[in-house]
Amino acid sequence: MKKLTNQKFKLPRLLIVGCGDVGMRLVPLLRPYFRVFATTSQPSRCAELRALGAVPLVADLDQPATLRRLAGLANHIVHLAPPPAEGALDRRTRNLTAILPEHARLVYVSTTGVYGDCGGALFDESRPVAPRNARAVRRVDAEQVLRGWARRAGGQLSILRVPGIYAADRLPLKRLQAGTAALVEAEDVYTNHVHADDLAAIIARALFRALPNRVYHAVDDSDMKMAEYFDAVADAFQLPRPPRLVRAELQKVVTPALLSFMSESRRLSNGRIKRELGVRLRYATVAQMLKG
Repeated sequence: MKKLTNQKFKLPRLLIVGCGDVGMRLVPLLRPYFRVFATTSQPSRCAELRALGAVPLVADLDQPATLRRLAGLANHIVHLAPPPAEGALDRRTRNLTAILPEHARLVYVSTTGVYGDCGGALFDESRPVAPRNARAVRRVDAEQVLRGWARRAGGQLSILRVPGIYAADRLPLKRLQAGTAALVEAEDVYTNHVHADDLAAIIARALFRALPNRVYHAVDDSDMKMAEYFDAVADAFQLPRPPRLVRAELQKVVTPALLSFMSESRRLSNGRIKRELGVRLRYATVAQMLKG
């Protein structure tokens, strides 16, 4: 990635849609290469974005009128905004595609949840999607909408399917402190992870190196069941490990939303991000990060 530092060159524009925690980590990585614009629905966050070197724009994907000023603004887009909390369709992504320019390059951060329960199987990006919950159904809809935009507009779309994001300030400490139970080993599910800093770096590389209309698993090298993850965090912070329950008992004491995360088991290969994007993970495993 060649930095455009010579003042006679005008930096290309890049738009980050939904600039939350990962977006904030991404801005410093992209500033040497782009003039970065970042949307937020909260005017109070504009000063924070400006301090990072981004041009803040107040926009709400649920309010199409607020998106008009974004039309044609940038030819590089990172779409980080989640779908709405209800329904089967991602109307936010539909509203976004209505103002995207032709021939743009777009990286969409989706979820590994689109695969549903895979029985602990290890697989690559060729596996068909099979969403089992409403959140994942909306993500599949967003991916399909963006593929349609790319075909119509000659756009270059890259989809990053992302698992549980963690960082020093994104660990399940409250859950552990509350003593929330986990599944017994025989019924536990495999889970996938990526550090927020590594995800930001993967997004940056996708902007420059991803093949058009390509899916990538943005996951680390961890091979853990969910309770193993909770145990590792608990040990690192000298907290009690969570109690274990069989599924029939666990479903009586956790919310349906939490139970849904504990009902899908899969292991995703990350070879493609290493081969095609040249990714070198800063935190190859959760254990590496927890050891400091």
